[in-house]
Amino acid sequence: MTAKSPTALITGASRGIGATMAQELTARGYEVIGTSTKGGNGLRPLDLLDPNGPAALAKSLSGRAIDLLVCNAGLYLDKDQSLADGYPSEMWATEFAVNVTGVFLTVQAFLPALKPTHDKTGGKIAIISSQMASHTRAPGGSYIYRASKAAALNLGRNLATDLKSDGIAVGIYHPGWVQTDMGGTEAEISAEQSAKGLSDRFAALSLTTTGCFETWDGRAHAY
Repeated sequence: MTAKSPTALITGASRGIGATMAQELTARGYEVIGTSTKGGNGLRPLDLLDPNGPAALAKSLSGRAIDLLVCNAGLYLDKDQSLADGYPSEMWATEFAVNVTGVFLTVQAFLPALKPTHDKTGGKIAIISSQMASHTRAPGGSYIYRASKAAALNLGRNLATDLKSDGIAVGIYHPGWVQTDMGGTEAEISAEQSAKGLSDRFAALSLTTTGCFETWDGRAHAY
């Protein structure tokens, strides 16, 4: 009997790191389900500004086991905001709704699909955070993005504690400074380099290393 391909679900897979990760994981034998805000082009719709979105997606995939959940979708709206008069409250609400609440609700919605069964081990959760989440990096600016990614890091660390007994491992990752629309053309690495390194990290993630905060190339990152 031919072994069933593992299934990976990647949020925010329409472009950038998410799209490249989808290609990389497909090449590694995964059946990949990708999402984008509106769906289409083979992607499932998932609008993380809609608090009911993750549950609706999970319902549409009901009965489908998930081996790897990659919470990649994110917003960086405050890149050029002024401390004097920028960072409006609605920007805080929008960015946190996607970067933090959206991650939590997605994990929550897919917990049944990630839990071990008689024919599969527990799945893995990968949260794409950023080095900007670390308290050791404080160059100023980008207050909303930094705070939201720090919150996502904290979320992942606590999920790792609560889900270990369920056999579900959780890793949090800095994808590198990547040449994407978000990272810009001056960034250090390509989306392909990031995706390959991150995929290696996902493969290495286990209950022994759950709660890790690592860079795309396997270095432990300071919290």
